[in-house]
Amino acid sequence: MKIPARYTHTAIILHWLIALLIIANVGLGLAIERIPDDWIRPVIDTHKSIGITVLGLVIMRLLWRATHTPPALPADYASWEKRSAHLAHWALYALMFGLPISGWLHDSAWKAAPEIPMHWFGLFEWPRFEFIMQLEPVLKERLHDVFGAIHEWFGYVLYGLFALHVGAALKHQFIDKHAELQRMWPGKD
Repeated sequence: MKIPARYTHTAIILHWLIALLIIANVGLGLAIERIPDDWIRPVIDTHKSIGITVLGLVIMRLLWRATHTPPALPADYASWEKRSAHLAHWALYALMFGLPISGWLHDSAWKAAPEIPMHWFGLFEWPRFEFIMQLEPVLKERLHDVFGAIHEWFGYVLYGLFALHVGAALKHQFIDKHAELQRMWPGKD
């Protein structure tokens, strides 16, 4: 089996779509502290919808990756760079699962969840974790705080890994003179 030089078009589209949605969601999350009160609910609802969408797209990306061989890293990468790249990619996947799921758990433990349904982009109601919603209020409030803190810390780790990922790609492209960006950039094979 021949290992491709570039990612498939589907992998490229999923990569950039997920990246753009995550960047948008980070912006929305950071904006919540600075926006007028009457915008908070729509911004939070959009943040939740994007998070669920990212979760679905990441599942699609992993299924695609499981059935399509990704391009090999260049042979002249140091072994520590190859190991670090693989570790960073799997950590990014874990965070792309962990962030939406921790946010979903956080939302399910919200005391107003029974009165304010969660909708996916206003199109249909998105379910919450029923086993959390049925917990007694004091425990649920404690879990709301715990899941919120986990969600926030996962976000901080994601910021760091994202910066490392972009920095490494730019280093390989412009300092090491590898065709790194061409492997994941839209265009012809």
